[in-house]
Amino acid sequence: MPPTLRCPVRGCGAPLSDQGRSVVCPRGHRFDRGKSGYLNLLQPQERRSRNPGDSAAAAQARRRLFDSGVQTPLFNALKEMLRELTLPANAATLDVGCGEGSLLGQLAAGLGLNPHGTDLSTPAIDLAARRFPQATWIVANADRRLPWADGSFDLVLSILARLHREELRRVLVPGGTLLLAVPGADDLRELRELLYGKADARDRLGPALESLQEAGFTPLARRTARWQVHLDAAGLADVLALSYRGARKSQQARMTGTHELDVTLHAELAALRRSG
Repeated sequence: MPPTLRCPVRGCGAPLSDQGRSVVCPRGHRFDRGKSGYLNLLQPQERRSRNPGDSAAAAQARRRLFDSGVQTPLFNALKEMLRELTLPANAATLDVGCGEGSLLGQLAAGLGLNPHGTDLSTPAIDLAARRFPQATWIVANADRRLPWADGSFDLVLSILARLHREELRRVLVPGGTLLLAVPGADDLRELRELLYGKADARDRLGPALESLQEAGFTPLARRTARWQVHLDAAGLADVLALSYRGARKSQQARMTGTHELDVTLHAELAALRRSG
């Protein structure tokens, strides 16, 4: 059975049927597709701002960084882990917090996955749908509720994104796989030292695994991806636009005169199985 979208209108939750340029539920709630083919199922009460998530500029920065090869070691590590896992053919796959879609789109093409991606940012999802029209792209707030029926997916990806453990478990089939990546302790260490004058090490994977085990996940495998990239001025601007939008002007001023930098990127990966 293909993954079933559910109506996001409060108190509804009925299945959405595909009518080409729109989807509609039995109660008559209708959602039209954007020109690039994506669906926006984000409800007014799920917005914290008028334009939530990445701006168009930030989404384009993510796309440029991926296309430049900055994330290639992370992509390769994810692909290798997926190849080592036992997944069904054409595994129904959801990328939660998919951004502009390049990771999911290329993983799906290389591994024969049935790809579905969701993100809070409409500009990011629009970029994803334009480059990878064969996938399903949905604007939604994963911090609230994912707009799919229980047990819709064989595989869920959470790559450098926020975790809503109950929703991740709900949309996975029993025995389904969650592939998780979080920033490692050394991630962007050189940039943090310039901006803040220090680069405190922080373990994100340990607490994430502990929380997921409490929610009914069993760890299967772990892997570390750690590499260095040389960023020119444009690359630095893109990384800063994505990672340090909230930095104070006084902190950003410390970057003045820095036109290139060798930067460490570090991700901790884990595969887990949904039990029960």
